[in-house]
Amino acid sequence: MGLTKQYLRYAASAVFGVIGSQKANIAFVTMRGGERGRFVAVAACEHVFIWDVRKAEKVLILKGNKHEVTYLCPSPDGIYVAVGYEDGAVRIFSLLNGESNVSFNGHKSAVTVIRYDTLGSRLVTGSRDTDVIVWDVINECGLYRLKGHKDAVTQALFLKDKNLLVTSSKDSFVKWWDLDTQHCFKTMLGHRSEVWGMALLNQESRLITGSADSELRAWDINYLQEVSTEEPKPRKKPREEPGYVGWPVLFWLCRVEIITEHGQDRILSCKKAGSLLREARDRVVSMTTDAKAKVLACHVSIDLLMLVQSYLPSSNSDLLSYISQITNVMCAAALWCRDAQHAEDAPEPVVERKLANEIVRLTNIKASANIRWVDCLMCAGGELKVAMLLQNNTVETYSLKTSDKNPTGIKTSRLTLGGHRTDARTLAFSSDNIAVLSASGDTVKVWNRSTLQVIRTMACDYALCSLFVPGDRQIILGTKSGKIQIFDLASGTLLETVDAHNGALWSLCLSPDQRGIVTGGADKTVKFWEFELIKDEDAAQKRLTVKHVRTLQLDEDVLCVKYSPDQRLLAVSLLDCTVKVFYTDTLKFFLSLYGHKLPVLCLDISHDSALIATGSADRNVKIWGLDFGDCHRSMFAHDDSVMFLQFVPKTHLFFTAGKDKKIKQWDADKFEHIQTLEGHHREVWCLAISPNGDHIVSSSHDKSLRLWERTREPIILEEEREMEREAEFEEGMDKGDEPVVPGENKDAEAAPAAKKTIETVKAAERVMEALELYRSESRKMEEHQIACQSAGKHLPPPKANPILVAFGNVSPSRYVLDVIKKVRSSELEVSLLVLPFPYIPDLLSLFNCYVQDGLEVELVCRCLFFLLRIHFGQISSNQMLLTVIDELRINTISKVREIRDVLGFNSAGLQFLQREVESKEEIMFFADATGLLKEKRRKRKKRERAILTIA
Repeated sequence: MGLTKQYLRYAASAVFGVIGSQKANIAFVTMRGGERGRFVAVAACEHVFIWDVRKAEKVLILKGNKHEVTYLCPSPDGIYVAVGYEDGAVRIFSLLNGESNVSFNGHKSAVTVIRYDTLGSRLVTGSRDTDVIVWDVINECGLYRLKGHKDAVTQALFLKDKNLLVTSSKDSFVKWWDLDTQHCFKTMLGHRSEVWGMALLNQESRLITGSADSELRAWDINYLQEVSTEEPKPRKKPREEPGYVGWPVLFWLCRVEIITEHGQDRILSCKKAGSLLREARDRVVSMTTDAKAKVLACHVSIDLLMLVQSYLPSSNSDLLSYISQITNVMCAAALWCRDAQHAEDAPEPVVERKLANEIVRLTNIKASANIRWVDCLMCAGGELKVAMLLQNNTVETYSLKTSDKNPTGIKTSRLTLGGHRTDARTLAFSSDNIAVLSASGDTVKVWNRSTLQVIRTMACDYALCSLFVPGDRQIILGTKSGKIQIFDLASGTLLETVDAHNGALWSLCLSPDQRGIVTGGADKTVKFWEFELIKDEDAAQKRLTVKHVRTLQLDEDVLCVKYSPDQRLLAVSLLDCTVKVFYTDTLKFFLSLYGHKLPVLCLDISHDSALIATGSADRNVKIWGLDFGDCHRSMFAHDDSVMFLQFVPKTHLFFTAGKDKKIKQWDADKFEHIQTLEGHHREVWCLAISPNGDHIVSSSHDKSLRLWERTREPIILEEEREMEREAEFEEGMDKGDEPVVPGENKDAEAAPAAKKTIETVKAAERVMEALELYRSESRKMEEHQIACQSAGKHLPPPKANPILVAFGNVSPSRYVLDVIKKVRSSELEVSLLVLPFPYIPDLLSLFNCYVQDGLEVELVCRCLFFLLRIHFGQISSNQMLLTVIDELRINTISKVREIRDVLGFNSAGLQFLQREVESKEEIMFFADATGLLKEKRRKRKKRERAILTIA
């Protein structure tokens, strides 16, 4: 079928104008060769931006999928960043090259928390679907899913020395999990509302939780397995010697037995130790600590951050606060006991372990706007660096010395240039397609389209509409206060402010002869203006201004005005849901276009002045003829209000933007939907098409500006509709139920980590196709052998399958193994779970061959054990499989032992070589290298201090 009309596809080119999205947190990261605390990672819609806060520039972009980023967590070694998305996926990016090679799919909704363990080998994720999943990063697979919470998970923390996990949720519960048995052994019930934040302090002996009230609750954690079961021995009396006064301090340990929902699990006890009162009464938004849990940062939705420092009572260097207490008590007792007759009856001083002595408020940091997310980092010399992501699309960093008596936060950097503080409500292209104008509630910015860098930033009023003056040297804004503001781009200054309307100036349009503009406002008037050059008394050059020439009075508020390209007609959209068309020269009424049920928010006229398209809050787009005002077609365009509409220059194609986050292209002649541009995550306010039609810029409530480019790829409408249907099917597949393993309880606390997705179904289909090919090739070889025996001579072999030839003439069994190897490690179990049982006998026979030949023994054993677990009943009852299973048992044990012996031999050999090198070179591997590096750094700092002192 030939193409009757060719459409070209528009593709996403870049995302700019957003510094940090509000949905995901901010985190300090370490780049190669960079100092600590210099780089921060923030989400930017579906991407992650790595900012150099010192230079205020982007150094790396981690490109994600179409879903929005919801959480970030750098790995302990600083090389990787785990990123959680709105659809529940988790991807791990490398900061060395910005690529992602590991991805996990297990959650049904947005990821709300991600944490690494101490070694970085395991990852725990929590989600809005109330599940907690533990992942194996090294094997790239899910370990188990923990169920128990009834609302979204807000925090999850690994314990360093024990295989325990603690999680908090909006269901007001804090749960402790034993990861060895995968069950919850304790649930803390001491909160009256949602638990929004949680932190472990004092070598994991203190738990701090924050909820919706104004107090931070502190809990003492005692690990009962380490506590001796013997009764404490009675204390001996002090020695009775003349002149001796002994004051031993005795700390008593009290063991509390816990009865949980699973019996008497004596793992730990958790007892409330007290509360820390906050100044703000709003709920805790987030709580975070530095790497060593020395400093706790807690903030609410206002612009105040509270920093709290923790002292470890088990450390000699941090016992100064206790020593003062002990000294005071001892001195008072010694004065009282000077007489020898009272020495025996003297009361011994008791030093109480108070929460106020362990946790001390450092300072409060007041940011320039409301805080959304916080991260802190402890650097050398006791310097604490704090990074804040604010709600007005800004990143601020502060620094303070924790060793000072009264530390104060000093602002070190502020990232504001790369975006607006509020939503950009108007966009415009320059006549040469190079510059892009965007204006928001407080600033107007001019961007270079090719480099996406800001050329000019100027302060303005709340802008609603804008345009470039012919010549592209000035810009004009229409504001919410009804004023016209004229800016000069060369100097970046405001030339003039003209009071145009008594209400909001909703729309302005350049006249086709480029001699003036027309404006429409909420004061029910349309005003015509002409450009003029005037000379001020104190100025050497003339400047641009506008002169009011005519006014058209109407009965309703004006929402949109537009000239026809031949300047014969003027279309005006009114609040009464109609569009009035007037003659431009006489302002006489020509047509009334009525039919919309809600006000028309946008309209545009085609280049030949033949068609007018209107978009309304009733979600419809209507196409009218300008000759008689007849409605050619009414189309349901968006799922919410149509906010903007514009024709592509010199065509009858037009784009619409809606509050449903989508941008759509339409054909006004055939009344067909051509394509949908998806990418924005909030309402799309406006868009602008370049004069040559090759570029589109759109603005959204997610603070981002997106650039779209016209490619050379043609669009076939039938294929486009088919792709949309497939996308809907895949979306429905991703929302399916989690896989159920036969023989396991669906309501158990632990469940498989992965979920059924379209990728797992496709992987299972590829494995089934490979097994079908193996069966057909085996059947052909059997028939060939029978034919050779009947003929009594060797016949030529049958022709190999083209797929096997394409893979290098591999055997059918090897081809099956290659297909299994290409399945993602995180999706392997779910893909095998989808396989029907008739394929399992062939797969077990192939596994036996693979193990005998030593091919991918680890992968084969993993698949084998999973299949035996889920199909145990059918396999054990099948007499045909008994011999195969017995051979697998023998071969698997022998091969695994052989691999274990090889690994043990290699490990012993490497240890022997290490000892040999150490004995010859007289240096210890790793340990001495680290010590020498620290010594060099210490000497260099001493030299720098000496130089500064002399200077």
